[in-house]
Amino acid sequence: MRTGQAVIIPVRPRRPGQCQGNAPSQGNAPIMRAGHRRCRVTATPTCAPIVLEISLKLSAVSPARRRLLGAATAALLAACTGPKTRSNMAAPSLPPAAPARPLKIGLALGAGAARGFAHIGVIKALEARGIDADIVVGTSAGSVIAALYASGMTGLQMNKLALTMNEAAISDWALPLRSRGFLKGVALQNYINTTLNNRPIEKMARPLGIVATDLKSGQPILFQRGNTGIAVRASCSVPSIFEPVRIGDREYVDGGLVSPVPAVFARKMGADFVIAIDISQRPENGLTHSSFDVLMQTFTIMGQSIKAYELDKYADVVVHPNLAAMSGSDFGQRNAAILAGEEAVNRIFPQLQQKLALARPQ
Repeated sequence: MRTGQAVIIPVRPRRPGQCQGNAPSQGNAPIMRAGHRRCRVTATPTCAPIVLEISLKLSAVSPARRRLLGAATAALLAACTGPKTRSNMAAPSLPPAAPARPLKIGLALGAGAARGFAHIGVIKALEARGIDADIVVGTSAGSVIAALYASGMTGLQMNKLALTMNEAAISDWALPLRSRGFLKGVALQNYINTTLNNRPIEKMARPLGIVATDLKSGQPILFQRGNTGIAVRASCSVPSIFEPVRIGDREYVDGGLVSPVPAVFARKMGADFVIAIDISQRPENGLTHSSFDVLMQTFTIMGQSIKAYELDKYADVVVHPNLAAMSGSDFGQRNAAILAGEEAVNRIFPQLQQKLALARPQ
């Protein structure tokens, strides 16, 4: 080595794509390019300025001292370029998963005239076990209870209302020779609107659907907006008993003709889990003591295949209150019907609880 010549420290060429492990970094933190594989780096600051200063001074000292300084330079280089450590930088964590959407429970309340009081017992029993529906849809007698429940009334409140209700308050006889039914249905319409303070369907405390039948097309119609009393009246208008209900340029009759237990409409309204309440009689157990009973028995026979398909495809749990001793025209047994609804929930609750647990998001 000549006097005045700087010491050249050989540097191994960097391969393409190799990280510069000894490159300066802020705060001595190892630097990694996003998307690059983890590389070997050192947290020791670069020693290049010190080595360069020693190299430039070698020419100004004696050979013995130059050898001593050279050894010191080699030791310093060994310290700077010693064993490298892997970066402890953690891989970027994934964002937390969004919370699971709560399970929407729908109630589908079926047709059955006076047996509809059993719906109140079912709702009472469900509420007692902490099960509240998010969506409710009703057909015929089920539409009456559905409207009351959707308004925010509890099962206990509906129970009290049912036991004090005067049957005459919902009956308005029509002139038989000048009408298409024995009852007009306006009294029922007014009773519902008065009880609910004229609240329209879309203003209820929980989403409400009311099913009726288009008299001309025979297709089901789901009311989700408008006058609650008129929709309930249309849904309850049993042909030949009630006059058809005109809304706009269409006429509507009982929803039980096309959807005896409206589980499919509970699904369409957004329910994830549907509890269906079937209060109809099996045809072989139907009572036929009056002309009204005969008519209701006819509807039961006609609706068997529709009901079986709808419940099998769209209902998660079906509640069957035991109403074998009660006809559709027997309003005097309303308390017995309510109790039958409560007992039906007691029977199927283990099954309901298990299915709800499986359906709820984990």
